[in-house]
Amino acid sequence: MMQVYLYVHVIWSTAERLRVLAKPVRVVLFTHLRKYGEEKGIRILKADGAEEHAHLLLQLHPAQNLSQVLRQLKSESEEWLNGAQLLKTQFSWSDELIAYSVSPGSLQQVIGFIERQDEYHQTRSFESEIEGFLKMDKEGNT
Repeated sequence: MMQVYLYVHVIWSTAERLRVLAKPVRVVLFTHLRKYGEEKGIRILKADGAEEHAHLLLQLHPAQNLSQVLRQLKSESEEWLNGAQLLKTQFSWSDELIAYSVSPGSLQQVIGFIERQDEYHQTRSFESEIEGFLKMDKEGNT
């Protein structure tokens, strides 16, 4: 039997980094996204974020294409949010994103980081978070 573990931590922001995802909206959005993922064979281990961005920890099947999975998740969540009219304006995600592979031994650390987004962003901006990820990438500490 072959066992393959492909874990990816993905971060993307709202278009123009607008701070429109209040906590109640995020709760229903990520609940919907997990349900959608289950229906489509996309395993979302953890999803959370802040007012202007989302974090997802995914476990991919070897046959799944990361770009296609992300396109599906972003498109579905945009359509659902706009259809549900939970926001005062038309919603869209930014085209940009960051995705990092995660080792099985780091899963709990990444899950904890995603769960603490509200606390984390009380002292750090989204921009500084992204700079930290890019700095880790340049140093080879992913």
